Amino acid sequence: MRRGLFIFLLVNLIIISVLVRSVSTLLSLLVEDAAADAIHRAELPSPNSSLIEQRPQIIPKIIHQTYKNETIPEVWVEAQQSCIDLHPDYEYILWTNEKSREFIAAEYPWFLDTFDGYSYPIQRADSIRYFILAHFGGTYIDLDDGCNRRLDPLLAYPAWVRRTAPTGISNDAMGSVPQHPFFLRTIEVLQQYDRHWILPYITVMYSTGPLFLSVVWKEYMRDGPSDAGRVRILMQDEYNRFSWSFFTHHRGNSWHGKDAALDLLDGSTLAVPHCLRVAGVVGFCLWWTYGRVMLLGAKYRYRYSKVPSIIPSRLSMSPTRRSRLSVPTILRRVSFKEDEEAGGVTETSYELGRRDD
Repeated sequence: MRRGLFIFLLVNLIIISVLVRSVSTLLSLLVEDAAADAIHRAELPSPNSSLIEQRPQIIPKIIHQTYKNETIPEVWVEAQQSCIDLHPDYEYILWTNEKSREFIAAEYPWFLDTFDGYSYPIQRADSIRYFILAHFGGTYIDLDDGCNRRLDPLLAYPAWVRRTAPTGISNDAMGSVPQHPFFLRTIEVLQQYDRHWILPYITVMYSTGPLFLSVVWKEYMRDGPSDAGRVRILMQDEYNRFSWSFFTHHRGNSWHGKDAALDLLDGSTLAVPHCLRVAGVVGFCLWWTYGRVMLLGAKYRYRYSKVPSIIPSRLSMSPTRRSRLSVPTILRRVSFKEDEEAGGVTETSYELGRRDD
């Protein structure tokens, strides 16, 4: 029994180790603060600073946004218009469902089946933003993000994304030069992450959403990209917390369902709860299998019952009879399986035999 339990625990340990290794990138996001690539406030000119004109502007002056059609909901019109009004010299492109599909079919036909096959419209809205940044460059902004100041200072970086709480990066505001290696890798691995994870929120987040982008970013940074391939991180303060921040946030994210509250009670990452669920299910299955194996094995164990003694007390015997009974005996074991085949006997008996040697 002890040996079997040890083997069972060892197998569990190996499987859990493999699971942890397979999600090591997810777990590493829990301790990632993105400080090494942060865009520090000291290097950002104030909204009216003369230093803005002295900074290089390598990202194209294009603002991309997405919606299913050209009729923007009233709740987002103000946010959309703020970005248009602050950037009259920028090209503005609204990517509708029809325009997005035509672009994928024309420029990236190898992805069209995956694009059409997504279960949720938000997955197409997520994926198209990676393709247009990789192809055209520019700045992508969600419709529920308004512009608080001009984006010119951010055009100096080859690529940037924003930090999200409590960990990882988000895909609601991003900028890039055309053909940046990070976004090229992002569109390259999209098909590998096209999986269903039962709950819609997990499926979206880990197939095309912020969690997917965070994992790709973390693995990309491990390769040590050059300065031209570096991805800078816009921190929360610079994003929307102050009057000098770049963006304002408006009500939105209507695609979030009730299942989102189950996994992200406060908007935190899915990494830990999902990994623990997987490990728990695997551990339970192994424990159940181990129990069944032990139960089946018990059917063929040797069982013994004590046979009542039919030998008189040695104290009441004569010396001659005592010496005659002291001859060694043989105890023959009969297994439970043999007893069943012999006619329904349920206990193993001891068979007494005389040794003449």
